[in-house]
This record gives sequence, structure tokens and C-alpha cells, in this order.
Amino acid sequence: MRLDKAVSQVTDLSRVQVKRAAKAERITVNGAVVTDPATKVSESDTLCLDGEPLLEPGPRYFMLHKPLGYISATKDSEHPTVLDLIDEPNKHKLHIAGRLDIDTSGLVLLTDDGQWSHRITSPRHHCDKTYYAHLAEKIDQSAVEKFAKGIWLADDKIVRNDFEPRSGPKGRTQGRVRLKKRTRPANLEILFANEVRITISEGRYHQVKRMFAALGNRVLELHRERIGEIQLDEDLPEGEYRPLTPEEIASVQ
Repeated sequence: MRLDKAVSQVTDLSRVQVKRAAKAERITVNGAVVTDPATKVSESDTLCLDGEPLLEPGPRYFMLHKPLGYISATKDSEHPTVLDLIDEPNKHKLHIAGRLDIDTSGLVLLTDDGQWSHRITSPRHHCDKTYYAHLAEKIDQSAVEKFAKGIWLADDKIVRNDFEPRSGPKGRTQGRVRLKKRTRPANLEILFANEVRITISEGRYHQVKRMFAALGNRVLELHRERIGEIQLDEDLPEGEYRPLTPEEIASVQ
């Protein structure tokens, strides 16, 4: 890898700034000053800037209190992203473990540990996620049992349906239809007439909103409070983030 790229990946410096630092003889490779930013270096080389060793950052884990209006993506041409709220070296290496819609606030986890985030996002692990929801209409107590049994939603996959008439090649009838699939059991707690707390263990597309829509209701406000055992810090202001504690990191098994 080129020297300027290697140094920029482990510092806050851009590659242009690294080139200037090299020309100013501020960078050494294995103890020797190197002024050519195009010099090839390997992982076994020891790089120093102003005499300080440059080390690849270890796995990082952050909790972010996501505000409304930000999308859960690393870059977007139309909207601000959650990474715009992060002030860390090499933040482009962070990825989002548990996305939220642009109109949903609350807990977002960011990390550069792929295995750790996989244990949160993989459907096989059924990681619980808890949300507060403010609804347009009063929720009936019967909804608690319905959520516990699972709500029938259109599946995310479209399947062939040869019984649905549609003109096709050689006069055959063909079609495509969405089948319905019941959600996994969810825990619904009614807080007030139209305010609830819901815990789900899967992450289907717009799942919480669609579950209430299936009962003829509409979500006006959605806020994620918890992922697994990690609770959104009550003292963390909206738009701010902090590193996870060792206990929070270890809770993701």
C-alpha cells in the first residue's frame, strides 16, 4: 500500500495532508525518514508521525442517539447520514448494526467489528429490539394477544402464481403474487390510550409500522429504546454518541 494511503487510514489526515507531512520529514518507516508519499509499505512496517507510532485502530463500538431526518447509511446525496454525526478517525470504516428509517429516532449502534454486528442483524439470532410508538388511534387491549401470536404481513419475497391469469409466451398464463407470512411473536405493552412499547425479534421491512397498519392503526412517532441488552443512554442527547462500555459490548453474544 502507498505510504500516504496507509497513514491516512489510521489518522485524521487526508492524503494531501499526509503528502505535506512526508515532505516536511515528519514521517518515518522503520525508523528512517521517508519523504516520498508513493513509497510502498506493508503491514509489518512500523510507521511513525512526529515520532509517535501509528497503529491500526482496534474494533470500535459506539452508541448513537439518532435524531429524525438522518438516514442509516454511510453516504447519501440528498439527506444527512448518521456518519455525519460521528467525529472519529476513519469513520468511513464504521458500519451500522441495526438501521432506522429517516423518520424514526433512537438507538443506533455503529462498529467496525463485522462478526459483532452480524450477531445483531442476522435473522438467525433473533436479536430483540424495543420501540416506543405513538399511534394515530387508540389501541385496543385485544392487540396484545394478536401481537403475541404474530401479525400476518405480506412477505418480502414475490413468488410465481401460475393460476393468476396473465398473457405470457405461447399463450400460457402466469403471474406473480406476494404471499403473507406471520411475524414472530412480539411483546406489546400499552402505556396509554395511543402510546405503546413493542419488542420484536426480527427486522422485516418497516415491520413495526406495518404491524400496526395491519390492525387499522398508524404510527405517528417511532423511537428505538433498546437493541438486545443495550439500552439507549438516557443522558445521551439527541445527535450525540458515546463508546459502548465493555459490559455492553460483551452482552452481544
